[in-house]
Amino acid sequence: MRKTLPLSLTLAVMIGLTGCSKSNEAATASTEEVTTLRFSHFWPATAATHSEIFEPWAKKVEEESEGRIKVEIYPSATLSKPDATYDATAKGIVDIGSQLQGYTNGRFPLTQVTELPGLSNSATQMNCMLQTLYDDGVISSEYEDTHLLFMMGTGPGGMHTVDKAIRTPDDLKGLRMRRPSAIAGDIIEAAGGTPVGLPATDIYTSLQRGVLDGLSLPWDATGSFRLIELTNTHTNIPFYSSAIMVTMNKDKYNSLPDDLKKVIDNNSGMQMATAAGKVFDAEDAKYMAEAKAKGDTMIDIPDPLNDPKWKGPLEAGTQKYLKDVTALNLDAQTVYQKAKEASAACQS
Repeated sequence: MRKTLPLSLTLAVMIGLTGCSKSNEAATASTEEVTTLRFSHFWPATAATHSEIFEPWAKKVEEESEGRIKVEIYPSATLSKPDATYDATAKGIVDIGSQLQGYTNGRFPLTQVTELPGLSNSATQMNCMLQTLYDDGVISSEYEDTHLLFMMGTGPGGMHTVDKAIRTPDDLKGLRMRRPSAIAGDIIEAAGGTPVGLPATDIYTSLQRGVLDGLSLPWDATGSFRLIELTNTHTNIPFYSSAIMVTMNKDKYNSLPDDLKKVIDNNSGMQMATAAGKVFDAEDAKYMAEAKAKGDTMIDIPDPLNDPKWKGPLEAGTQKYLKDVTALNLDAQTVYQKAKEASAACQS
């Protein structure tokens, strides 16, 4: 005679099996719902850009999405080259990327108008100006193949040399200076120097080997890439600033459900531009103080556009860039005027 389980025990077993099945299904669904975003940039993991801007951003996005978005950050150009990160993002090779517009000269000509001398005296002002121009549609057409998250920008870029003091344009003659962009390169060349283009990640070894005599960078980058170790003379002259973007693959953004899009949107735009500007400005002050404490030579030229020795090269570089952009059938002068207006508004 076949033995049968009591009805109560049979029901318990069935409920238990059903519960396990539902738990497994829930776990599987939960796993499937997590969206992983791969974020590529070229700064080292020790840089404040990574630890004080990108990491907090990723953490906030993960928390506000209740774990449904996971952000994996790849610093030091391990996932995409510094000058190819925007394209990698547009093509979906990475999901989010941050790059200097100046690394691909000619790709963002209107945005780079903001890098011209006299438009910003701090990263906070630069970031506000950039984000304003994007939000107002002045430069947004240059990013239509991605979903822009927010704009960033550095503080004023100065000149840092191994041992040669740069007080006037004549002091640049014969010096091989790393340039961060074509704009800075035009100005260095107009002043008599020889601009050399190479990624920030290669500057340290180039200085060591004597390939470079110096470089042009804001203080935060000079510290982030340990260049203070090799340079002893610094000219604080605000003759350019660098624009930076943080952008997302458009298809990846569009694939998100509306509530997760809102999480991304809530951590984009002017609020992030403002937060990033404060980090860059704090880093500028920190590394300038570090170089002073080391006993390095400091030369200050706070208003070069009104300095009779520097005014000529800076104006020549500015007009050359505006002329080159106009030759592309782009309205460089209107963008320049709007940049001036945004700069004034962002200074208050």
